[in-house]
Amino acid sequence: MRICVHDFVAHPFQLDLSRELASRGHQVTHLYSEAVEAPKTTLDGEEASGLEILSVDRGLTFEKYLPFQRARDEQRYGSRLMQMVKEFGPEVVLSSNAPLLAQRRLLRPDREFAMVHWWQDIQSRAAQDRFGGTLLAPAAWVLTAVEKKIARRSDGIVAIADSFKDVSADWGVPGERLTVIPNWAPIQEMPQRPRDNEWARRHGLGDRPTFLYSGTLGLKHNPELLAGLAEELGDEADVVVVSQGLGADYLREAKEARNLEGLTLLPYQPFEELPDVFGTGDVLLAILEPAAGAFSVPSKVLSYLCAGRATLLAVPEENLAAQTVLQAGAGLVVDPRDGTALVQAARKLLDDPAEREAMGRRARGYAEETFDIGQIADRFEKVFEEAIRSRHLV
Repeated sequence: MRICVHDFVAHPFQLDLSRELASRGHQVTHLYSEAVEAPKTTLDGEEASGLEILSVDRGLTFEKYLPFQRARDEQRYGSRLMQMVKEFGPEVVLSSNAPLLAQRRLLRPDREFAMVHWWQDIQSRAAQDRFGGTLLAPAAWVLTAVEKKIARRSDGIVAIADSFKDVSADWGVPGERLTVIPNWAPIQEMPQRPRDNEWARRHGLGDRPTFLYSGTLGLKHNPELLAGLAEELGDEADVVVVSQGLGADYLREAKEARNLEGLTLLPYQPFEELPDVFGTGDVLLAILEPAAGAFSVPSKVLSYLCAGRATLLAVPEENLAAQTVLQAGAGLVVDPRDGTALVQAARKLLDDPAEREAMGRRARGYAEETFDIGQIADRFEKVFEEAIRSRHLV
């Protein structure tokens, strides 16, 4: 098949899928956004046969947090995305994490390819949570209508959790069009690393127990949980945050205003260094606001499992990441509205190094058993074949 895989934010597991598909003889073009600020996988120097990796928006900017500018940038990105897809001429497009106004550009009725919507989050619900009761509330409802139309018009949908099924049904999407394939992490690129490693030494870390957070800190995250944890732990442990953007800016101000000497802030690190970054942590942290609920699964948690470290999550218990960690026996989960519970859980892990190590072993074991890219790609191929067949029948 000629397959276009589009991942707006350039996460590692989407590229993992593209590489596997290309290794099977498919012609694959992998498209991504260069302009959006987010932790990205390494995308340069790809030489795999049958795989081409291209930036959609090289030379452009993307405004994440100013609504009117963002709407402009989404539509501009969507136009360029559609142009590049047409130039490649795929039989099927798999598109994930794309802003809604960009994603809808791929769903023109006259398109000559099957469209598979890789449903990572219900973006319109986040917009309603953010803008409900404000002057921008009508825009949130418009986005809901757009997201419904995307789901209905797609020739196939890959959802990351069973929780999407009810929403899909409510929106009038035929049940047979949706397939649940949970996210994963590219375990072959995530070896376990010792706590005493070159990255840790370079940044002066490792003398004290370390709680480490790596990844986005945006509107779905409350950075005060991390600031509060650093404040409460004081000189008991270091809290290291590897991030950029709004949440990192908040933590930088909190560190200075509250003299949080145990809080270390670092920018996004190169993908190839992430095994050492994660290896530096005794406990790996993830946070997610209650409004994100069951529909937003932090992909960082899946990479954490590969690292073989205990995890501490302040996320809704119904979230798939929380369920995965608890099922694997890989860490603890607390209510994201309860900063005190987060501190108590952190101290519990600090006081029991043997259990921390056992959690880490169980985490790695779960990843090795579950993140088999061969079996995962088999499932995607079936989705593509059915979407192409469905498109030809329309």
